[in-house]
Amino acid sequence: MLANKSKKIDTLQVLCFYPQVLRILLMRIFMPVALAMFIIFTSAGFESDAALINDTIRVAIVKNAASVTVEGEGLLATRENGTPVILTTPIVVKPLKDGIMAEGELYRRLIFASAALVKINGKAYRGTAEVHPGEKGLLVVNELQLEDYLAGLINSEISSAWPIESVKAQAVIARTYALNRKQARKQALYHLESTVMDQVYEGSRIEDSRATRAVAETAGEVLTFGNAIIQAFYHSNCGGKTEASENVWGAALPYMKGVDCKYCLSTPSSSWNLKISLREVEDRLRSAGFKIADIVDMKAGNVNSRGRLSNIAVISQRGTLMIPGDQFRKAIGYGVVKSTNLTIKITNGEVELNGSGNGHGVGLCQWGAKQSALDGFDYLEILSYYYPGTVLKKQYETFFAGR
Repeated sequence: MLANKSKKIDTLQVLCFYPQVLRILLMRIFMPVALAMFIIFTSAGFESDAALINDTIRVAIVKNAASVTVEGEGLLATRENGTPVILTTPIVVKPLKDGIMAEGELYRRLIFASAALVKINGKAYRGTAEVHPGEKGLLVVNELQLEDYLAGLINSEISSAWPIESVKAQAVIARTYALNRKQARKQALYHLESTVMDQVYEGSRIEDSRATRAVAETAGEVLTFGNAIIQAFYHSNCGGKTEASENVWGAALPYMKGVDCKYCLSTPSSSWNLKISLREVEDRLRSAGFKIADIVDMKAGNVNSRGRLSNIAVISQRGTLMIPGDQFRKAIGYGVVKSTNLTIKITNGEVELNGSGNGHGVGLCQWGAKQSALDGFDYLEILSYYYPGTVLKKQYETFFAGR
């Protein structure tokens, strides 16, 4: 009798709560379907990539490492299929021929998350960290929210102590650049490098309130041209004139034809001087793959429309080799030859380079933006000056922009 009575009570409880359970189930089923249908119908026939609605970014933070050490409070580790792995911190991961190894076990890859921050080789990162076997060692990819990435990036690219309007300009162009690269590399394992090859990013270590404020006050804002997110290149100091994109990469972008910039001329990085031996130049050029020996002289080559060297004549006993200016910078070192706006003088086997500016010169001049902000211009005016013809929009507007 008691058992029958209990079954009746259980049945009655189910019947009583059935409407609530049904309502919850319907909401769980209907809402995702409705959202999916909304995205399908509203995005049909539109240019923007729906994948960008996912506001995460994937950044390569370690490449070709012989090992990495992973730590973190409440650290969780999983295989690529989501299966948990029990490991003891600190976790040392090493590459193997067919995968990676941790604590004597072989894995295809490992994904780490933490209740706070994941530490890779002592640096703290938000989001998750994925350790993959790379071409010449380990590859670590940090996946995190785009806005968190930007807050960690600001102080790696400029100083958040600069006038807030220049910091906001940096936040917008960094977001724009990241989303453009995400769209271009949507099939790749990661969207961005964490170095000057893309944008310098050191994790959460140098976040601060001003960087967070600049990101928050420009939340979701990107620069567009023709309803597409632009390639928002930028550099440290243009030395008085920004460069046309076609002079560096061969692609003419209508919003990067170059502008005159008086704002950076009074800054410390506006001019520079370098002395380096011909022997050192030769060694670096050969290491970069140029077939050259016994350099005896160097001369400035052609000057482009913006006043920078298109190429440099390197004269050896085998003849003269014309090296494009940007390739010369890369071979000798971006931090050594700071720009292609330079003169060349040879004295007693030593090369003296005198130059202006720092960086490739395309797009926004960071030091120019700082001075512009000090002069009273807001970030919208700064962006429109360095990227003429562009339109500032919220990120979601580009997803549903009509043809």
